[in-house]
Amino acid sequence: MSLQRRAFLGASVALAGCTPAAGPTTLRFWAMGREAEVAAQLIAGFEREHPGIRVKVEQLPWTAAHEKLLTAFAGDATPDLAQVGNTWLPEMQALGALEPLEPWLAASPEVQPADYFDGIWATNAPAGRRVGLPWYVDTRLLFVRQDLLAAAGVPRMPVTWADWTAAMARLREHGMATPLLLPTNEFEPLLALALQQPGEVLRDGGRYGNFASADFRRALRFYAERFRVGDAPGLSNNQVANLWLEFGRGSFAFYISGPWNIGEFKRRLPPELGQAWTTAELPGPRGPGVSIAGGASLAMFRRSAHKREAWALISYLSRPEVQLAFYRLTGDLPPRRSAWALPLEGATLAEDRHAAAFRRQLERVRPTPAVPEWERIMQEMQLAAARVVGGRETEDTAVRQLDARVDGILEKRRWMLDRQEGA
Repeated sequence: MSLQRRAFLGASVALAGCTPAAGPTTLRFWAMGREAEVAAQLIAGFEREHPGIRVKVEQLPWTAAHEKLLTAFAGDATPDLAQVGNTWLPEMQALGALEPLEPWLAASPEVQPADYFDGIWATNAPAGRRVGLPWYVDTRLLFVRQDLLAAAGVPRMPVTWADWTAAMARLREHGMATPLLLPTNEFEPLLALALQQPGEVLRDGGRYGNFASADFRRALRFYAERFRVGDAPGLSNNQVANLWLEFGRGSFAFYISGPWNIGEFKRRLPPELGQAWTTAELPGPRGPGVSIAGGASLAMFRRSAHKREAWALISYLSRPEVQLAFYRLTGDLPPRRSAWALPLEGATLAEDRHAAAFRRQLERVRPTPAVPEWERIMQEMQLAAARVVGGRETEDTAVRQLDARVDGILEKRRWMLDRQEGA
């Protein structure tokens, strides 16, 4: 038995014997947004099972969370565990801030990797080292006014790009000015189209941009064409006064968004439209398409003095029944397939009329490149696309300049990787 394995098992025994008489251990748990607000309701059950542990949930706004995590690491003031956006994990892992989870997983048979959606599971292991466990998942697909499609003579939900463009053409023929709401300041739709291509958006192990490739050009061309032919209006989301009101009015029939909008559409649309809208998987170039593997994970910090207690909490929050309770409180989708099969108000989450498409889509998601610089690269990609849509740059100029900017962003990464390989 390895020393690391012995240490883990010793810690597990110590945790099992932790009682209030020994004095409670306080865990600092950083969480963001709505998740932080409801975490206390989940943690009450954990504290009942572990009377020697108290959990202090500290709420961070999403807008400040990334900087707060980096500042805490620099100041040696990190919490024991935290909710971490999946795209932040590569940066935190590169800094050495996070505890590798492989030995903890190896001693926890109740956490089954095969139970997680493959694309989501892959987001948690940047550079081949697992530093996070998915807490909830996020992806993008279509919100659709199916009644308007039927009225325009569209017989079924589109599954290919050709189906989709034909459906939008029919809607325009029947008087809908712009059938697709595609805000120009949102990068996710274009990224999803790019991930549907066989190639990567970064090449050579994340050393260089690959945006001038035929694959990305194909995605950008399809995206930009939606504005050129009049399928999408060329507006940012700030220019849409009320998304739900316009969807209810029939101003558009397709909108690409995430699972949080299931609850928003149910609350904000009038009752008579309850059966008029649905969700559907993203169409792909030649069949059902992939989408983005997103969400947030639970990570343990390397400097924590209470790792065994932190792992106990991560394991508890990863139970399928706790994930389903989390969904009830937040609308955040579970990352474990078994949670989708548990009873939920007479059915299962997988059988819910609006959530079912997300369950199917989650079997076809791809992770974004696991590089610390990805947040900046996404912004550059969205800005380049906006210039093409606005007619300020040609496709060829945009992708070549985008590659040049991304190569500059990745210069330090190339230097570090070259040094590691030469060592």
